[in-house]
Amino acid sequence: MEQDKQRRRNGHFIGSLEKAMRLLEAFGPESPRMGLTELARQTGFDRSTVQRLTTTFHELGYLDKDPATRRYSPSIRMSELANAYLWSDDLMRAAMPRLIDLRQKLGETINFARLSGTDIVYTARLPSARTSYDATIIGRRAPALNTSSGRVMLSRRSPDERAAGVETWPLHRYTEATLMDRAQILQRVELAARQGYAIAKDELRMNELAVAVAVGRGEASGGAVQCSVSGTVWTPERLVAEIVPSLLDAANAIT
Repeated sequence: MEQDKQRRRNGHFIGSLEKAMRLLEAFGPESPRMGLTELARQTGFDRSTVQRLTTTFHELGYLDKDPATRRYSPSIRMSELANAYLWSDDLMRAAMPRLIDLRQKLGETINFARLSGTDIVYTARLPSARTSYDATIIGRRAPALNTSSGRVMLSRRSPDERAAGVETWPLHRYTEATLMDRAQILQRVELAARQGYAIAKDELRMNELAVAVAVGRGEASGGAVQCSVSGTVWTPERLVAEIVPSLLDAANAIT
């Protein structure tokens, strides 16, 4: 990749640290615990490199090791890194009181998402009673084009940037209803640009409606406030009438 080549041309870039971080990034929902062989396969590193890295992270307290299976998993100390990010992010600190108010007012799941490259990352999640465990965890990534949050943040950019994003950003099918047609996605992004909000139905999980509005002024969007509701109870029309005004008020207050 061209980006990798540019990194390596930087005289201050530390390749060994890049390898270490790639090993940590190999862990995720589909692979929460792995042995040396699995980690070597996931990262593309040789087994001896994986062994040195896992031993170092284990000694530093960032990886746990099961004494019976000899498999590694992220330790509780990893959560301290997320804690450091949340304390350093001024936008998150400004957003959280508004998100809490929204959750109390609407009684539905409220999320805050940021763009990270071509993905969104959930940095705050205030669940409702029906929310499953995986939908409560901060740090979850999803392709921006598959989400209401990603589409509404992309909609704040110039028409050329919107078209380029829809054409080149990755997609992932989560359900049978996940929208994979880029022409239709571009229509949704353009609609969000006109309306100021984006709605997704059954795209990340079935029987879920999600609506999001962007935070920021003009073409700048620092994040998105999103609300998820049951698709068996709510309709898109009801979302627009009862949820969108509150989301827009919260986004304006955060900005």
